[in-house]
Amino acid sequence: MRRGGEGHRQRVWPKLTAVVHAHSHLILGAVPGAGPSQDSPDVTPAMRQAAAPIRIDTALGDAGYDAEHNHRLCREYLGVRQAVVRLNRRNTGCRWPKTPYRRAMRHRFPKTTYNQRWHAESGFSQHKRRLGSALTARGDASQARELVLRVLIHNLMLLAGAA
Repeated sequence: MRRGGEGHRQRVWPKLTAVVHAHSHLILGAVPGAGPSQDSPDVTPAMRQAAAPIRIDTALGDAGYDAEHNHRLCREYLGVRQAVVRLNRRNTGCRWPKTPYRRAMRHRFPKTTYNQRWHAESGFSQHKRRLGSALTARGDASQARELVLRVLIHNLMLLAGAA
């Protein structure tokens, strides 16, 4: 536990931001971290890892990843044809977003495509079912290494089962 001010202890836990291939459930990119924290900053390294070996056609994400720079990264820099991220209203009421990609998500949100996110959630469920949800490492750095090794083992298990 970390101290967060005088007499205040803030609980932290290991966190993994992952890019999961929808149909194979392979984890294409993974960034270990500590929570509680925002999800959005971890998208850049995870998506860059995922886009390095393969071409990504569509990226799906929940409202935690809603930021114009994430849309721009996917569309303009990584060549993703469609980035579908649920809009986070940010207590703005009925006002429309001012940035172009977020505004497009508000104007015409592809619900049918977004509903395929369950494939990624299924991949996470499969990972936890096969390898468990608890880590054995105690330190922050060790937990980060264990998360990365678990991703590698998950992918190897999937590839060995497919062969």
